[in-house]
Amino acid sequence: MKLRWMAGPLAGATLLGGCSGAEPPAAPPKPPTPAAAPAAPAAPGAAGVRPLDPGAGRALPPLAYDAKGRRDPFAPVSLASENKGINVTAAKLVGIVRGRQDVLALIEGPDGVGYILKSGDGLGNGRVIGVTATSVTFAVAAQPGQGPTTVTLRLALD
Repeated sequence: MKLRWMAGPLAGATLLGGCSGAEPPAAPPKPPTPAAAPAAPAAPGAAGVRPLDPGAGRALPPLAYDAKGRRDPFAPVSLASENKGINVTAAKLVGIVRGRQDVLALIEGPDGVGYILKSGDGLGNGRVIGVTATSVTFAVAAQPGQGPTTVTLRLALD
């Protein structure tokens, strides 16, 4: 037969009280009953109510962030705004990566910055509409005086 220990202060006190030969311990105090909900605060100036502190509740002045040449950490990060000046025809396809679900294109901009793009991503004035094993195709926005076009960048075979 296994003995199971009873948990809780009442069980411990009962066991210890029975071993000492002294009188059994007094019953534990009852938990306090919940008090009634407090009454709504009275308006300042009413009988028996002190007026509020004149400085309490005063609105704080608005704060302005001084970036000092750095990026504002509170502004949302958007890569679309950073690569607006890139012309897709000036970019170079440097690699293709095949994943389990997607095929990714490794593009190098004219400034030497690399981009990893999949179908549907935008880069400068174009949006990727297809990536194959050797090429990536962009749909380029219409320029004044001409309609929308597509640009295909092919992987250089060395």
